[in-house]
Amino acid sequence: MSAPLLSLDGVEAVYQHSIRALHGVSLTVRPGQVHALLGANGAGKSTTLKAVSNLLPAERGQVTAGRIVFDGIDVGRTSPADLVRLGLVQVLEGRHCFPSLSIEENLVTGGLGRDASRAELKADLQRVYEVFPRLKDKRHLRAGLTSGGEQQMTAIGRALMSRPRLLVLDEPSMGLAPLVVQEIFRTLKRLSQHEGLSILVAEQNSAVALQYADYATLLDTGASVLEGPAEQLRRRSDIQESYFGEGLSKKTAHAA
Repeated sequence: MSAPLLSLDGVEAVYQHSIRALHGVSLTVRPGQVHALLGANGAGKSTTLKAVSNLLPAERGQVTAGRIVFDGIDVGRTSPADLVRLGLVQVLEGRHCFPSLSIEENLVTGGLGRDASRAELKADLQRVYEVFPRLKDKRHLRAGLTSGGEQQMTAIGRALMSRPRLLVLDEPSMGLAPLVVQEIFRTLKRLSQHEGLSILVAEQNSAVALQYADYATLLDTGASVLEGPAEQLRRRSDIQESYFGEGLSKKTAHAA
């Protein structure tokens, strides 16, 4: 089995020095793997992803215990900008685009952080348009005038322009039509299978996440309580029940 590209070991985190958000998150993401991070609202998914990208300090948060390692590098000692240059790139929740810029201009901004040449930017744009053909047709349209699905594709495409080795996505399905969600997850799966891209995706929509993921970790109130191959977890009815208000704390002792 290949060594992990990303590992979290007993991670704890707080906001404003007092609000406990994580209290024992452990997981590993291996090269070329799609790893789903599941949990209800408030389970700690977004905080975990921000810890992975060392973005917590920007929100008055901090990791207080445990360790996060990306490709042998201590994330807590590495700036977010340097992590992007090293290949750890996050797509934040909410389809963050520059609404007044065209789709293509949005995409180009993703290549600027790594000081890409004009030729490299051109090649990477072509690659993104092959991944998301819909964006090529609307590349000159202002991003703010496009659909939610097209904005999400633009946000992911901009991340791909940074040439990531680990793509970290926070709730990519939020607010999108089911057919668009399926299209986006199929694309992510292809990138993993054919290009070896590692993906860590936080999702409340467990059905779609487990359909396309290789492996999954389930969070409950800031702790990882269950993990395993996605195919196995997909067959467990208690996981689905947990998304409709019933926590897993009483079930943890019975987890396989």
